Amino acid sequence: MSIYQVHKVCYMVLHDAAFRERVREDPAKALAEFRLTEEERRALLAGEVGRLYQLGAHAFLLGHLQRFGLLGLTQELHVQRIRTARTT
Repeated sequence: MSIYQVHKVCYMVLHDAAFRERVREDPAKALAEFRLTEEERRALLAGEVGRLYQLGAHAFLLGHLQRFGLLGLTQELHVQRIRTARTT
C-alpha cells in the first residue's frame, strides 16, 4: 500500500499551486506521476475520500482536496464520505 503517496498528493495540493491546477485540469495525468495502487488512484479520481480514509489516509490531509474543490469534492460531500467511512 502506498498511503504515503496519497498524503503526498494532498500535501502538494495545498503547497504547490501549479500542481493544484494540473489536478483541476487533468486529474488522471497529474496523478500519473505518483506510485499509487489502482484502488488508491481510482478512489482519488472519484473523490472517494471515505475509502482512502479506510485505507489509512489521514482525514485532515484529505481535507485539502475539498478545500480547493478538486476531484468533485465539496465540503458537504467530503464530510459525508468521511463520516460514512467511520461508521462502516
